[in-house]
Amino acid sequence: MALVVMCGQPCSGKSEAAACLAAALRSSVPDVTVRVIDESSLHLGRDESYKDMVVEKNLRGVLRSEVDRSVSRDGIIIVDSLNNIKGYRYELWCLARASGIRYCVFFCDTEVDHCRDWNVKRQEKGEPSYDSNMLWKDLLLYRVYGESNGLFVSFSLPSRFEDLARRFERPDSRSRWDSPLFELFPSREEIVESSPVIAEAVSYLTKKVDSKTRDVKVLQPTIATQSVRTTEGNSLYEMDKATQEVVSAIVEAQSGGLGLAMNKISLGPDLPTISFTVCNILLANYIIAGVVNKIYPSLCICRLCSVCTTS
Repeated sequence: MALVVMCGQPCSGKSEAAACLAAALRSSVPDVTVRVIDESSLHLGRDESYKDMVVEKNLRGVLRSEVDRSVSRDGIIIVDSLNNIKGYRYELWCLARASGIRYCVFFCDTEVDHCRDWNVKRQEKGEPSYDSNMLWKDLLLYRVYGESNGLFVSFSLPSRFEDLARRFERPDSRSRWDSPLFELFPSREEIVESSPVIAEAVSYLTKKVDSKTRDVKVLQPTIATQSVRTTEGNSLYEMDKATQEVVSAIVEAQSGGLGLAMNKISLGPDLPTISFTVCNILLANYIIAGVVNKIYPSLCICRLCSVCTTS
């Protein structure tokens, strides 16, 4: 039905806003399943999931896979994570487009100073937070060959919180993967279910779409995003079996024709009569041989259907 991507700085109030949005959606549409996907739902720690670039990349892959398995036209999925990279938001937008559902971005626009203070308060309370301590590294400048001592220089790296805040890419409503964009300002207004922004998002996600609706956009899948329809393993056998039944009906009708030409042949009580000439029979044999030998099977099937429907 819809995919909601939460977005914002670390400790900007995203999780609280996601919980309020999910509660408002459940109250508005009780028969629709609303699910929140975040690090904790995947049994992952918030701080440990961003300790380095490799782990962070793996986290995005796990979240994307879970979203891909969960999106449907019968439920609403809320991705409660940083989603701080616009390229990653584009990947989530592609998943929504491939599923043919609604999509929106919910941005908690909070100043970095407020996020930093909230992160410290969460650390003091023992709640999930991000490491705010600077990392010190020793860099070896040079070492004389054969000696154990050398010249080392100590330098500091930004803390995990500062690094995530620095790399955050703000959403832009002009980008299709950031549109429509609902902005909430947790540092200025209280995060509650009755918030005007949350009410606006709920209306967008639950509004009935018809031919007169203009303010709600349902993404339409393209050929590039549609999954390839696979055929059953015995499809070739079933097609060959049906073809042989048609050929047997033709031969039986010709043998009972007392040597006269058969213009109309019935293949069954619920099937229309078809006309067969020598050219039709030769073309049918060619098509059957092409299908059996896997020579352009789709083209052969189309030609066989055109032969059988000729009257």
